[in-house]
Amino acid sequence: MNINKKQKLILASCSPRRRELIKLLGMDFECISVDADESTNEIIPSKAVQEISAKKARAALSARKIAHDEVIIGADTIVVFDEKLLGKPLDDDDAERMLLMLSGQTHFVYTGVTLIYRDYNDNLTEISFAEKTEVTFAEISLEEIRKYISCGNHRDKAGSYAIQDEFGVHITGIKGDYNNVVGFPVARIYSELKKLL
Repeated sequence: MNINKKQKLILASCSPRRRELIKLLGMDFECISVDADESTNEIIPSKAVQEISAKKARAALSARKIAHDEVIIGADTIVVFDEKLLGKPLDDDDAERMLLMLSGQTHFVYTGVTLIYRDYNDNLTEISFAEKTEVTFAEISLEEIRKYISCGNHRDKAGSYAIQDEFGVHITGIKGDYNNVVGFPVARIYSELKKLL
């Protein structure tokens, strides 16, 4: 069964990466900038990203009412290495620390997604899920790391890197959904939307 292309998606993010990926679903969409609390005390990665994605989706719902033909999507991504949860870097020094830690290692990228929609009884329904992808880096020199950081592309990225930009030359392996590493697991979202629409 195909999803109903007449439905409209409300993306609780203005991320250019998620904006590009949501287009793959072939549906009308709108992006909303949300101010959500992205802190969590949860130490289980899959639960942490689901919690924060839910906060983003709820913030969008507070900012904009939704009709029966609309679905809010909130998403959040983290990098996990050696049981440490790595979010966006605080500054360039923090980014350098993260990338040195990940150099020559394998880590995991988790993206949590929350969907909010109205069911047939007009009740608001919320579902959350998480996707996990394994990523392996080559050995990266400090000079290479500093060169990448100088470009500024690391600043709003979990783990301080973007797989889709020039940093991709340092990635030697990936197991799982590539788009999940970018921050929007399109295949899983498509599958979940098919159940709803």
